[in-house]
Amino acid sequence: MEELIRELLKEIGEDPTREGLERTPERVAKAWALLHVRVHAERGDILNGALFTENYDEMVVVKDIDFIPSVSIIFCHFFGKCHIAYMPSNKIAGLSKLPRLVEMFSRRLQVQERLTTLIAHTLEDVLQPRGVAVVVEALHMCMLMRGVESRTPRRSPPPCWARFVTDPRQRPSSWS
Repeated sequence: MEELIRELLKEIGEDPTREGLERTPERVAKAWALLHVRVHAERGDILNGALFTENYDEMVVVKDIDFIPSVSIIFCHFFGKCHIAYMPSNKIAGLSKLPRLVEMFSRRLQVQERLTTLIAHTLEDVLQPRGVAVVVEALHMCMLMRGVESRTPRRSPPPCWARFVTDPRQRPSSWS
């Protein structure tokens, strides 16, 4: 990777041997290794150790989960907050596992919409809840640095994903 970064520096007109850039290829390689450390992790690695059978019929909500993935189409970062809610059926996950799930998917080259659905589908598949909702709000560096070159920070409209039961017999008593 270091050699690729040296070549990239040359391609953009920089001298990779000049002072201040000599160790940049090494630093970039280390940074990318850290940023994408869980790229091959599986959802089972994150959730399976903390699934519990529990008769709980209220909504579980974890808000303001920070994330910073790289956008797969331009390699710039976007960052923001993820909010997760689910209505358990018979299984709950340890609360700390939800931010870890967000982090796992954030370590992959990503787009905001895919991040949203990956989190939601994983919770649906693993927990089989009566309902799940995921909202991802983000500020995209590619929008700030190129294109419209807006210097006023704005969060993109949040991709939302939600599916809740519609059969009244499956709803918890607190919904009545």
